[in-house]
Amino acid sequence: MTKINHIKTLRNHEDVSINEIAQRAQVNWRTAKKYADEEQVPQEKQVIRKGMMYEEHWGEIVTDWLIEDQKLKPKLRRRNKTIFQQLQTHGFTGSYRTVCYFIAEWKEGKGSSDDVKDKNSERLNHPPAEAQVDFGITEAVKDGKFIDVHCLVMSLPYSNAAFTIPLPGENQECFLYGLKKSFELLGGVPRKLRIDNLKAAVIKARNKDGEAIFTDEFLQFANFYRFEIQACNTRKGNEKGHVENKVGYVRYNFVTPSPVIESYEDLTNILSEKLEQDRQRIHY
Repeated sequence: MTKINHIKTLRNHEDVSINEIAQRAQVNWRTAKKYADEEQVPQEKQVIRKGMMYEEHWGEIVTDWLIEDQKLKPKLRRRNKTIFQQLQTHGFTGSYRTVCYFIAEWKEGKGSSDDVKDKNSERLNHPPAEAQVDFGITEAVKDGKFIDVHCLVMSLPYSNAAFTIPLPGENQECFLYGLKKSFELLGGVPRKLRIDNLKAAVIKARNKDGEAIFTDEFLQFANFYRFEIQACNTRKGNEKGHVENKVGYVRYNFVTPSPVIESYEDLTNILSEKLEQDRQRIHY
């Protein structure tokens, strides 16, 4: 490109003849004529994509889904695993990795500004029989209408197991019912239960001046089931990071897109079945 620019400069700015340009640039006369007088329009590179995602209709299907999901809230959009599973129901025979590569290329072409995950995180060790609890909000379709569902998620970091109870709210009655139902599904009670500053359980948050103060009802509940309460510090969600991640995992893999349900008990059974199947996979 440096020699081409030199030829263009001699011709356009100094009005040098083709013969002289050929001598100065030490190129053939035809080459000098080509680059001096012909327009050199940059050619757009066209990358020919190969593979079943491009040569068959699978890429079009995934693209349509991705465009549809852009109209939804980020928390309600399908994740790669969900898209892969839905493709399999249509007869897709490719691998999960093939779908991930296609989605990554599509998002790169669209200039996706997804949050970059911090790769400098440090893995925490959790002893057995410790659990973490948190609420997460998702959507479901009931009686033809979208409704907000408050899912109480209890996770056990040591085994990576999780139990989810869909509830109509996050008040004390729902919270204690959700814990009781989680214990029944677990078939036992964890020794320690870590929570954040839920209004259903905490009167005063833990701070530098003292420990957290819990409601009488929650203390009676904990005494009955004989588990120790561990309160997180204010605005320290990382202290229960396992259940924070599990809330998103349940939402993206099991309730996206929004399921059609008849009742909260119906959704509880659906999630229990899916989570039981999920516990059969190899834990990291």
